[in-house]
Amino acid sequence: MKIAIGADHGGFLLKEALKPYLVQAGHTVIDVGAPSDEPSDYPDIAAMVAQKVMRADSDRGIVICGSGVGACVAANKFPRIRASVCHDTYSAHQGVEHDDMNVLCLGARIIGEALAKDIVSSFISAKFAADVERYKRRLDKVLDIERRFSADNT
Repeated sequence: MKIAIGADHGGFLLKEALKPYLVQAGHTVIDVGAPSDEPSDYPDIAAMVAQKVMRADSDRGIVICGSGVGACVAANKFPRIRASVCHDTYSAHQGVEHDDMNVLCLGARIIGEALAKDIVSSFISAKFAADVERYKRRLDKVLDIERRFSADNT
């Protein structure tokens, strides 16, 4: 799987710890930055990850900031992006299985490296349960909301 990953300065160290973990698990990692722990802005990083996923240059994305919240807000502004903050393994796999989540947002000041690896593993290994009618129906409703209220239709 191709995974775009990015972090602002607050998530830089966790991003750097997750990259070799993902590569060792057999994934291709696309690092969009930041290149260091020097101050950077989470909207810029979230936008780069979201665009990689939106354009199908990567299968999924991971964005890391201090809390995960700001990165999540920014990532969800992009069409076809379903991002969520997950600080537990259940939410990470359930978000994919039920809601077709494609961007995982993590808070480096909230969780540690070991838990982050478990959460990423749950996220990466999960698949959307498209054969479950209620999940497909609900996703279709979310996609309809996106179409009706996109910037082009307001």
